[in-house]
Amino acid sequence: MKHNFGAGPGILPHEVLKQAAAAVVDFGGIGLSILEISHRSPEFESVLDEAVKLVKELLGVPEGYSVLFLQGGASMEFALVPFNLLPEGGKAAYLDSGVWASKAIKEAKFFGETEVVASSKDKNYTYIPTNYKIPEDAAYFHITSNNTIYGTQLQHFPKSPVPLVCDMSSDIFSRKINVADFGLIYAGAQKNMGPAGTTLVIVKDELLGKTGRKIPAMFNYQVQIEGGSMYNTPPVFAIYVSMLTLNWLKSKGGVAAIEQENVAKARVLYEEIDRNPLFKAVCVPEDRSHMNVCFVMENPDLEKPFLKLCDEKGIVGIKGHRSVGGFRASIYNALPITSVYVLVDAMQEFAEKNK
Repeated sequence: MKHNFGAGPGILPHEVLKQAAAAVVDFGGIGLSILEISHRSPEFESVLDEAVKLVKELLGVPEGYSVLFLQGGASMEFALVPFNLLPEGGKAAYLDSGVWASKAIKEAKFFGETEVVASSKDKNYTYIPTNYKIPEDAAYFHITSNNTIYGTQLQHFPKSPVPLVCDMSSDIFSRKINVADFGLIYAGAQKNMGPAGTTLVIVKDELLGKTGRKIPAMFNYQVQIEGGSMYNTPPVFAIYVSMLTLNWLKSKGGVAAIEQENVAKARVLYEEIDRNPLFKAVCVPEDRSHMNVCFVMENPDLEKPFLKLCDEKGIVGIKGHRSVGGFRASIYNALPITSVYVLVDAMQEFAEKNK
C-alpha cells in the first residue's frame, strides 16, 4: 500500500478512482467513455450542473455569485484576475506570502499599478505577514490562503475595505469559509477537488465589466459565465472527477466534517515533529498549514537515509520543495489519518535507530 503525501497532483479518494476508471470504459451504461462523449450532450451537461450545484452547496455560495470551471490552472488566474477586475489606470493590492503569491504579483503588473502591502520574503516565507494596511483605493486585495511550498496558511482572513480575492488552490474545501467575505476565489483542482486540468472560479457578478478594457473572449469571466463554462470544449474528465470528489466529500459530512479530520491529522504530525529530536518545523507555529506540513532534519546528512526508510514503508511524495529542502507532507482531504500514523511511526523508528 502506498501512502501518498504528494503536494500536487495530490491524492484522490479510492472510491472516486474506481468510479472514474469505470467511466473511462463505459460512462453511465451508455456504451461510450467519459473521454469521448460530447460536452454538449445531456449526459455531460448533467455532470457539469451537478458539479456547480455541489460547489454551491458545500461552500454555501450566496446569490449574486457565479461558479466556473475553467482551464489554465491557478497560474492562468494570476493574469485573468487583474484582466477582469483591475480598471485601466487603477491599482491592485497584494500580500506576498510565497512563490505563488509573488508570481501573481508579477502577472498583475502587466495590467496596472500593483502595490505589495507586505511580504515575508525576508525570512524565506516562513510566516504570514500581519499589521499591514490595505489601500482603500485599490480595485481589490489579493491573498493566498495556503502556501504549499513553505507550509504556511492564513488561519484567519483579513477584513478588507475592498473586494478580497483569494487563491485557495491548496486548501479549498478543506475548511469552512464564508464566501460572502470574498469578491473572487480561485483554485486549481489538483489538491482537494480533483485531477489537474480544471480550475474553480467563484466570482461576485457585480465586480465584472468595470475595467474599461477589451478582454478576449477566452479570458473574459462574463463570456465564460454566459457560456456556462462551455465557451469552448471544457476539460470534461477533470470536471467529472471533480464532481465525483465533491460527492464523496458531501457523503462524509461536507466541509465541516473534513475540517475536523484535517485538524486532527495536522495535530498528530506536528506533535511528532515538535517532540522528535531529529526533526524541526520550518515555519512559525501560529501560521502552520493544515495541508502542507514542512519540516527538516536537525542533521541534514540524515535526510537521504530517512527518505530511504519512507520508500521502504510505501510513503511517497514526502521530499520537500527545493527552495525549502527537507520534507513536505501534504495531508489533503483524501489522505486518511492512518497514513499520517505510518509516517509518524517511521519518524519514531528512525529516531530510535539514530540516537
